[in-house]
Amino acid sequence: MTQREVPEIMTDLRQDLIHVPTVIRQCTGIRIFGKRIKSIVYSTDIAIIRNIDADAVIAVYPFTPHPTITKSITEAADIPVFSGVGGGTTQGKRSVQMSSFAESQGAIGVVVNSPTQPETIADIFDTVDIPIVATVTSIYSQIDEKIAAGAKILNVSAGKETAKVVRAIREIYPKIPIIATGGPTEKSIAETIEAGANAITYTPPSNGELFSKKMTKYREKERVMADDEPLNH
Repeated sequence: MTQREVPEIMTDLRQDLIHVPTVIRQCTGIRIFGKRIKSIVYSTDIAIIRNIDADAVIAVYPFTPHPTITKSITEAADIPVFSGVGGGTTQGKRSVQMSSFAESQGAIGVVVNSPTQPETIADIFDTVDIPIVATVTSIYSQIDEKIAAGAKILNVSAGKETAKVVRAIREIYPKIPIIATGGPTEKSIAETIEAGANAITYTPPSNGELFSKKMTKYREKERVMADDEPLNH
């Protein structure tokens, strides 16, 4: 059967849409509540979240989780949100409360940091009806205990060792859903998918980087329109 062309609708006002790397389409994806998710943008920037073609967003940040941030992102996003609920500095009851709040705001899953104790994961599991995503930062993470406590998805973020860690996990848990960082190139993303990742997190360019490119474009347009004549004083 010949591959059919996918029709695309685009307008001038939306032409600056950020596209995730096409290689991510090769992964199987994870189906959560009927939604198949392959690409996940790693950002808390609402402008980025509203202008990227990712399937979902993972909203984790290096500060104490706060309901205002969760509410703002879930209300602004037009794609499913995995909401960070702590697990490092924030532990125990606060992580449970944040999980409950994230669920009430419409998050599709809650993400706990690598240091999160299995006891906290168990308490979250007993409280919410959305999947717990446990972050794995190295081969030494307490994966067995976290899965036993109720973690349903693993989020591997092990830097340059990510593909290696994904491969090791997949050998032990052939069916556990795995989200993983893909790295900076299509080659590294493909390697992570080949290792067994079901979905890939993508870190987009920053607002500053995108604006810098646009400003360069504007300057060139002005130069051409002025026919290379500088400002007169």
